[in-house]
Amino acid sequence: MCPSGFLFNIGNVGAVLLCVLLCVPGLAASSGPVANSPWVATWGTAMVDGNSASPADLSGQTVRLIVHTSVGGSETRIWLSNRFGKTPLYVGAAHIALSEKAHPAPDTDMSAIRASSDRTLTFGHMAMVTIPPGATIASDAVTLDVAALSDIAVSLYFPDRTMGSTLHGGAQQTSYAATGDVTSAANLAGSSWAKGSWYVLTGVDVYAPGKSAVVALGDSITDGNHSTASANHRWPDYLATRLAEDEATRKAGVLGVVNTGISGNRLLLDGDGPNGLARVDWDVLDRSGVRYLILFHGINDIEAVTRNHQPYGDLEKRLEWALTQIAEQAHQHGILVFGATQMTDCRNFTCTWPEGEKVRTALNQWIRTTDVFDGMIDFDVATRDPKCPTQLRQEYNSGDFVHPNDAGYEAMARAIDLGLFTKKMVAWDPHR
Repeated sequence: MCPSGFLFNIGNVGAVLLCVLLCVPGLAASSGPVANSPWVATWGTAMVDGNSASPADLSGQTVRLIVHTSVGGSETRIWLSNRFGKTPLYVGAAHIALSEKAHPAPDTDMSAIRASSDRTLTFGHMAMVTIPPGATIASDAVTLDVAALSDIAVSLYFPDRTMGSTLHGGAQQTSYAATGDVTSAANLAGSSWAKGSWYVLTGVDVYAPGKSAVVALGDSITDGNHSTASANHRWPDYLATRLAEDEATRKAGVLGVVNTGISGNRLLLDGDGPNGLARVDWDVLDRSGVRYLILFHGINDIEAVTRNHQPYGDLEKRLEWALTQIAEQAHQHGILVFGATQMTDCRNFTCTWPEGEKVRTALNQWIRTTDVFDGMIDFDVATRDPKCPTQLRQEYNSGDFVHPNDAGYEAMARAIDLGLFTKKMVAWDPHR
């Protein structure tokens, strides 16, 4: 890496280019501050535009959002987003605390916090903040020992007229709200409402020098649809557990897992959320400490063409192109990219639309053989019925023949070779 302070003392463009060439031979751009940051994302989610879907009225409400960590640290900070807001978003108070129960039953009230752990969050040392439309901001850091694989609660108070226009719907996690500023309340029992979405909160970081994070970019299967609510049984959750329990990945410092799956999301076109290509900066490159990307995307593009009775044309080639674009952008930031094969979608096209299955099969063959990626994860083989490869294994079927159940999501995580995360970071050669 560059000698300490070198970049701050150079006085011409030539010196900058020389530093890049000396520090990262063969790499078109430096790995960037995110990859070298002592801050690591312990949790994150992808946001969508709620303006057209009768967004929740958060006016005068405290919203308590429960999230599950992956990596632990001695300090923490949060990221708040007004990405899809059309007006400034005023947050009157924000708190973070450890959840009271280490492993609460999924169907119980999970809003209780450990009072001694409650911390007031500030923004530029102020207890309130106004977030401009389209912006995402970080809080100041607070000292708080956050354990790996634990639940924490982030409470946000919205005193003004506020609609939940920037959110993650279908979170597979209950969120709570109550009237007034109760950000430090021991619990929100009897709250005015409880919903399965995360509002405004898009990330939580911990101070963990030497650690790094994995981002999972995808659609509803990454989002964990049909997994047990509030139980953290999405496949990225199971992966986080494996990384924390494995000696080699612990030694390598790979512990953070960020889930940026969006249900219904497509790779090439907007639909449920911005298209996958448009999300790279927000949902991959901007995440703290990211060094690895699992790219599991494209099935909804095939499904949409099938459902709308459109010609497939060169769809498979366009999907290859889009996945390559994302991989190249990640490589420019020193991020290793692992491509994942697309699972069967029997309900939508595999059983009755053979042309759609041909596109999926061709795309999977490309994913398995291309040198665009730094590694491959075969979710298709891990979950399909060996006697009927166009269907999910019965024991993994949640009931819709598309989304796995908890056992299926765990099988997906176990299909990931953890050796991928102990590879040494090497300069990426765009001409390889």
